[in-house]
Amino acid sequence: MTHRSAPGIATGVAFLAGLALAGVVASTTAVALPAATPPAAASAEVQAQAQAKALTEVQAEAAGLPLQLGRVRMLEQRGVRVYLAIPTEEQSASYFGVPLAEMGIQPIWLRIENTSEHDFWLLPVSIDPDYYSADEVALVTVKKVPKERRDAHAEMFRRNALPFFSKAGTANEGYVYATYVRGGRFVDIRMTGDGQGIRMRFAVMLPTEGFDYERSSLKVLYEKVGDYPDLGLGELRARLRELPCCTTNTDGVGEGDPLNVVIVGTGEEAISALAASGWSFTEAITADSVRRMVGAAIAEKSFLTAPVSSLHAFGRKQDVALQRGRSTIAQRNHMRIWLAPFRCEGRPVWIGQVSRDIGVKATTRSPTLTTHVIDPVIDESREYLLHSLLHHDAVSRFAFVRGVGEATKDAPRHNLTDDPYITDGNRLVVWISSEPVDPNEAVNLGWNLSTDPVLEGRGEYSKVPPKKN
Repeated sequence: MTHRSAPGIATGVAFLAGLALAGVVASTTAVALPAATPPAAASAEVQAQAQAKALTEVQAEAAGLPLQLGRVRMLEQRGVRVYLAIPTEEQSASYFGVPLAEMGIQPIWLRIENTSEHDFWLLPVSIDPDYYSADEVALVTVKKVPKERRDAHAEMFRRNALPFFSKAGTANEGYVYATYVRGGRFVDIRMTGDGQGIRMRFAVMLPTEGFDYERSSLKVLYEKVGDYPDLGLGELRARLRELPCCTTNTDGVGEGDPLNVVIVGTGEEAISALAASGWSFTEAITADSVRRMVGAAIAEKSFLTAPVSSLHAFGRKQDVALQRGRSTIAQRNHMRIWLAPFRCEGRPVWIGQVSRDIGVKATTRSPTLTTHVIDPVIDESREYLLHSLLHHDAVSRFAFVRGVGEATKDAPRHNLTDDPYITDGNRLVVWISSEPVDPNEAVNLGWNLSTDPVLEGRGEYSKVPPKKN
């Protein structure tokens, strides 16, 4: 196994940012651009200027995204430092010379610096179980390349591929060729060896100007989160019980879907955990996204980033909308969350609404003239969120708190589009852990008892006793 020499940190970061620059890469970087004609050798002064420019662009881009999630990320654990970046579609096409996104491929750049005393193997299936090998990428894209360059084309992908073995005291860099994901993705880095294990979780938002969160007021609000009142557990419980039961329309009137979930954690922790659990960002409502949504509905196909209509809380529309899509657009779990005007134990609090879509209907109450029909047993969607986070080791504590108000099968309530729903009246509260936590170790604070939503849907009211601490 050949291991690449390690350029300095500034060089590495500049390289991450400079993928789309005019072919100027630091000479210490082992990755070559796949240009038809190699760029002219640049002087040290020109290289330094390019690196400085690239680093400035990275910092500006990261500052312009909500939740402090830029494309360039770095995490460190047990003497292993991992840098990660996902090029945009344009950067990827420029760097590799072929439009990889059109072929359903998304290269993920990693630099692994192993300063520990242990050898590690990267498990690329944790990043993407359907990742492509270098030769597979070359074969998929071969029709875009002249015959005389195809051998060099394949060798270029091999040369740029990230080695899976990380020997103690070495640094590797390169790409994992993952399946394409639009808007942003979760990357789970797992490494094993010498009886040791490493796990790092990255959430990367790619700037597209087409997603819901990019048009919200979240960035401005999140910059002020440190000024919000900081509540203890008892104060948080009392505050959550006092919140309005439900979302509203644009004018702040009417009762929409209930505010039935609460997430405690930083923006990065919350998005990482949700992304790890399979939740995707949603696109903004535009003429193009509505056209594609209607097309998917007619063809009964999936649209995993389909728009979500706006609901309001705290006087504004949702800050972030997410969903877990299915094979058809008519069915999905979807969630809207708002940054609350208070914190808990120093961490931001997010108030949300989660429900399951089970169909589509026409309505004049939506700007798209269509809306999803929700599953009336909304507590099952609430449980689904908890279970998905527990399953992916993301929960340190959880609890249920009153505040929504009960609605029974015999006396249901209705949302803004007149869909009926039933609920035990509780809100789920989840504390996100930045480190993996086994589901058996997640602590139930036992504030209130939840129901079994399956029995609840049958008209029965079965309380589930809290887990003993």
